[in-house]
Amino acid sequence: MTTISPGQETLATFDGNEGEETLTANHLEVIETVIGSLEQDQSAMVSHTKEGTFWKFKYGSVDVFVKLTGTSDEDVLTVWSPVLDLPAKDEPKLMRHILEMNCGETFEACFGILGEQVVVLASRPLADISPGEISRTMTIVATIADDNDETLQAEYGT
Repeated sequence: MTTISPGQETLATFDGNEGEETLTANHLEVIETVIGSLEQDQSAMVSHTKEGTFWKFKYGSVDVFVKLTGTSDEDVLTVWSPVLDLPAKDEPKLMRHILEMNCGETFEACFGILGEQVVVLASRPLADISPGEISRTMTIVATIADDNDETLQAEYGT
């Protein structure tokens, strides 16, 4: 994984229960393990900022972004992937199309608008999140974005 800016190392610590590591190391390790299994062409990058830790990697024909705001139960894991730049052709038809997809095809993720892009997005607080949920969230966003970006661009791209 390539580091965008110098980051901090997170070490596993014990929370008082024998053998149980804090979530800090586990969440970061799980995210990086999942990225390692999904990324292509050594494309993964990471950046540590005041707002949290950000990752970017290539999956098929899309870029996938991951943000972890911190390590407490109140912090949030957000995964998104742009699939179409706006403005688009026939935006009312596009909006209806992605709303219909949200209703039955996106599982825990959804289509949305972030800035001037249509994205596939999933967000989840860290409270009680499991490694499997982290993996599922990242995989769902990456797969739905990669499966739909070219079709959406062909039909609605300018």
